[in-house]
Amino acid sequence: MPLRYFLTGLLGLPLLVTGYLWWTLLSPFGYSPPQELAPIAAGEHRVFVYGTLRYAPLRWLVYGRSGDPEPANLPGYRREGLDISRDDEASVAGLLLRVDAGELARLDRYERLGIRYERVELPLMDGRLAWVYRRMD
Repeated sequence: MPLRYFLTGLLGLPLLVTGYLWWTLLSPFGYSPPQELAPIAAGEHRVFVYGTLRYAPLRWLVYGRSGDPEPANLPGYRREGLDISRDDEASVAGLLLRVDAGELARLDRYERLGIRYERVELPLMDGRLAWVYRRMD
């Protein structure tokens, strides 16, 4: 009897994970952007990531490729779990991604822009501006 439950759980886990990923990343049901969000401009966008999006397999799942990220630092902030907060004496290490408008829209969906995170443009240590996702209050 316990073996049957173990095997059912073992087979069911991939289905649950796949369902969760589909719901959060691809389905039309998991996220509707708020009406007040500005449209995304065409062209290339720089995005600074410091949390889960540092991992290539997750980037591939979110926007279809792992990209060619480069190391970057965000001065004036410190990392607190999956969020950042203002701290003039600190900096946050992460990656700089270059994405197109469609990929940025998929990143917005993943971060639940306007619901969980806001996307703000901040200067990196080298002076370049990049979009940064910051948790909303």
